[in-house]
Amino acid sequence: MRHSESDSEQSDFSYFSRRGFFKAGPAIGAALCAPAALASTTAASPEHGGPSSRFLIPQRRTLGAGSSGMEVSALGFGCMGMNYHRGTHPGREAMIRLVRQAVERGVTLFDTAETYGPFINEELVGEALAPLRKEVRISTKFGFNHEGGRANGLNSRPEHIRRAAEDSLKRLKIEVIDLFYQHRLDPNVPIEDVAGTVRDLIQQGKVRHFGLCEIGKETIRRAHAVQPITAIQSEYHLMWREPEKEVLPICEELRIGFVPYSPVNRGFLGGALNEYTRFDSENDNRNTLPRFKPEAMRANLAIVEVLNRFGRTRGATSAQVAMAWLLAKKPWIVPIPGTTKLAHLEENLRTAEFSFTADEIRELEEGVSKIDIVGDRYPAEQQRQISR
Repeated sequence: MRHSESDSEQSDFSYFSRRGFFKAGPAIGAALCAPAALASTTAASPEHGGPSSRFLIPQRRTLGAGSSGMEVSALGFGCMGMNYHRGTHPGREAMIRLVRQAVERGVTLFDTAETYGPFINEELVGEALAPLRKEVRISTKFGFNHEGGRANGLNSRPEHIRRAAEDSLKRLKIEVIDLFYQHRLDPNVPIEDVAGTVRDLIQQGKVRHFGLCEIGKETIRRAHAVQPITAIQSEYHLMWREPEKEVLPICEELRIGFVPYSPVNRGFLGGALNEYTRFDSENDNRNTLPRFKPEAMRANLAIVEVLNRFGRTRGATSAQVAMAWLLAKKPWIVPIPGTTKLAHLEENLRTAEFSFTADEIRELEEGVSKIDIVGDRYPAEQQRQISR
């Protein structure tokens, strides 16, 4: 059996499976949980050109501040898994339709990167959003050489960044990139040169905002002094909380937004993966990740049990609990879950209806803290590309 990031068939392990939730969800949700927007989000009003209340996610958040601020939906859409790194996926037309359905439901932030494929994910996103460009914000990333259809080393030299921007603009069918991230730190190029190059692209009208991915606090500070940063993107969820040590505090200090990718740990916190899950060796990077080895998944299912127990009396799936926890942490955090199914998209967006008290958050975190997570996040070679 092969599974994509958040679209796997549910095992018998979970009391509240994603599929089962949608069969019983309306009645359970009405009985147990009166939907309420999180206090840290704001709903845009139709009178001011914002989304109407019919949207599943009318709430908006702001990444960055001042002229570097960018208002987006409280949950974005991570597009990578629609045709890259998540195994077998539906056809191109189905994915284009799903992206447009996300816009119809209130999503305004769509995240991709040149290296996803490479290039094929940007092309998909560009085609899907071309008729909806005025309604959305698109983020993409630079920072790798590509050869033979795969990434081949880091490259953030200024001339490479400029070329990458031009190529991404063409693939995305847009005139300006809303948010341009350095995908990974290039140790051979000073971060000041990277920030200065993106600053030039902003002045030229080819980029609106600057971002960094998986980066340490001192590098953030140095880059921000050259070109104000709108957002930092990093993995962050209940199984990986390292950003809380240094990155989130400096984001708060400098008024930088934070965009967690893999907010349900590549589908694991949704409860559908277990030690018997087998991943596509050709197009699913979980096949290479230590945390997704059978013995690690068997041990780590204990954390899904905690989420299920917590969500059971609140009408929430384990995935919704995981993402609602993120939304409750800070008002400038915007998770970008991905999916290839409309039902899961709608489940993700309804996360914003749940509001947990400080006591409930402590209860959840205490339950999770008792579990020792098994397995590293990345293999050693990929981990070396992460600047902590």
